[in-house]
Amino acid sequence: MTARILNGNDLAAELRAEVAHGVSKLAQDLDVIPGLAAVLVGDDAASAVYVRNKARACADAGIFSQTFNVPASSSQHDLHALIDRLNGNPKFHGILLQLPLPDHLNEGAAIERIEPLKDVDGLHPVSQGRMLQGEPSFLPCTPAGVQQVLLRSGYDPAGQRVVIVGRSNIVGKPLACLLMQRNAGGNATVTICHTRTRDLLDITRQADILVAAMGVPRAIGADMVRPGAVVIDVGINRVDDASRRRGYRLVGDVDFVPVSEKAEAITPVPGGIGPMTVAMLISNTLHAARVSAGLP
Repeated sequence: MTARILNGNDLAAELRAEVAHGVSKLAQDLDVIPGLAAVLVGDDAASAVYVRNKARACADAGIFSQTFNVPASSSQHDLHALIDRLNGNPKFHGILLQLPLPDHLNEGAAIERIEPLKDVDGLHPVSQGRMLQGEPSFLPCTPAGVQQVLLRSGYDPAGQRVVIVGRSNIVGKPLACLLMQRNAGGNATVTICHTRTRDLLDITRQADILVAAMGVPRAIGADMVRPGAVVIDVGINRVDDASRRRGYRLVGDVDFVPVSEKAEAITPVPGGIGPMTVAMLISNTLHAARVSAGLP
């Protein structure tokens, strides 16, 4: 068996085209241009690349975006003051706080400072609480991207056994919440595994849909996958590779080659969930602008 490759670049392009159409219509009908403020604290190279990619996606969709660079030495008070100003600026319908923050800053407190109606990353406790209750909310971008990959590829989670390996607040927990909801794109039977899970291999082998989200290179091997399963790889890890000009390459949490010979479908790394995460961010920004204009 050779797995079907679920190309996140193609699916993201489809979603981004839908967002661009919505942005154009909002501008024509109400003269509203969605705006996104990205807050980048410090000089982490990977974070800077992610923010540039998000800004490029905004520009392609017709969304106004501006990046606010904050020195790594800034205090919690300084960061909160900037967020407060952005909360009060009607030009920005969404605020993205790029994570991780420097160690001396409290991520949770900064996220809570964001106005929930501008929480396009879907990380504010209000957003997550509404999601848990099955109420309309901003969905966290990576879990929402996983859900969209499944739906747009013809793998409806309804009635399926989903095993998620990883319990982070960014991916594992919210994804489990999304897929178990009694809503379209949900109705799955979800199991979350983690570092304390006993008999992990026996549990992952039961999955119709297996999601790897633990941040460990190639942690999911072929022996952990049921033949015919759909495998979603959320991980993105740098591993040394002297043959590459940069000295490293990117791999997922799944051992791609042997697993792809056993699974029915699989997402690659890179080019899988990453592009969908960015697409969901601009989709949330459009939604925030619509809400601010009194639209559903």
